[in-house]
Amino acid sequence: MPKPRIAAFPKGYFDQLVARDSLTIEEWIAGAASLEVEGVELYPSFLQGTDTAYLATLRRLSEDAGVELPMMCSSPDFVDPRPGAWERAVESMRCMVDVMTELAPAAEWRSVRALSGQRWPGVADEEGIARVVEGIQAVLLYASEREVHVVMENHYKDGLWLHPEFAQERRLFLAIVEKIESPWFGVNFDPSNAIVAGDDPLALLDEVVDRVDTMHASDRSLRPGYTLDDLGAHRGVGYPEALSHGVVGQGLNDYPAIFSRLAARGFDGWISIEDGERGGDGGLEDIRQSARYLRTLVDEHWPQELGGRDDGRATASERGQSQGPSGTIERTGR
Repeated sequence: MPKPRIAAFPKGYFDQLVARDSLTIEEWIAGAASLEVEGVELYPSFLQGTDTAYLATLRRLSEDAGVELPMMCSSPDFVDPRPGAWERAVESMRCMVDVMTELAPAAEWRSVRALSGQRWPGVADEEGIARVVEGIQAVLLYASEREVHVVMENHYKDGLWLHPEFAQERRLFLAIVEKIESPWFGVNFDPSNAIVAGDDPLALLDEVVDRVDTMHASDRSLRPGYTLDDLGAHRGVGYPEALSHGVVGQGLNDYPAIFSRLAARGFDGWISIEDGERGGDGGLEDIRQSARYLRTLVDEHWPQELGGRDDGRATASERGQSQGPSGTIERTGR
């Protein structure tokens, strides 16, 4: 049974990488292997461009560093009611599909993340659901031809958005996922986002476990003086002051239980760490510690001798295929 692989999304260095003033994605990729991960998850605004020559440079850089570029953390806004916004969201996703075909031309797995969009005032639930489903299906027509997977995340809010996620509520997220059937479509499960949304991560996982293709691994802890009841007062306004990021396995999420469920259903996809909130060298060490913890759990729940599955479910890579070490990360200080 194939084992999941560990990647990292540089969440704690997001602003630096978007600005490209003190840290670039090229520098991050070059030093990623020192974090003891096998892949790097990207974000569109980290890239200097999308032309073929530039993407070829990133691909060679990742090959030299000994890491893969399997995931693009795209953030389309299919709900935006302004004229032309839906069309631009679809086109931006198609662009990211093309980017992934260039960055990982021979990879067994490559994916782009889909979100629903922002909760724009005045957009009714049924209208929003319809716009999201139609948008993802339009992207899937393009992505399936290029063998790129589309994974929808249970999400809270993109860092560059004004409004929180339209499908932050479990009922809306499930309503969208249940309407889309394609071997190239799945779920990017994030247990911490479930906590922020007021859901039980394990209960949500149980409802989508057959659709989970990739995962974001992050952990949240309560700040001193706060309780879980305090989260409701902040929900949908901004990131809850009651919660802080930390090393995976040291927070509120029950990762042994999560991995037990995923292993039982034959999950073999990428697990991307969202960590590094401390920034600097401390943040890098946190990512490294998260990677070590996750790898220990993977080895425990996906032993080499384990064979078969309990339900005959195909692996993520099989579903798609049915269709057709180096350096440290240095900040330049520019």
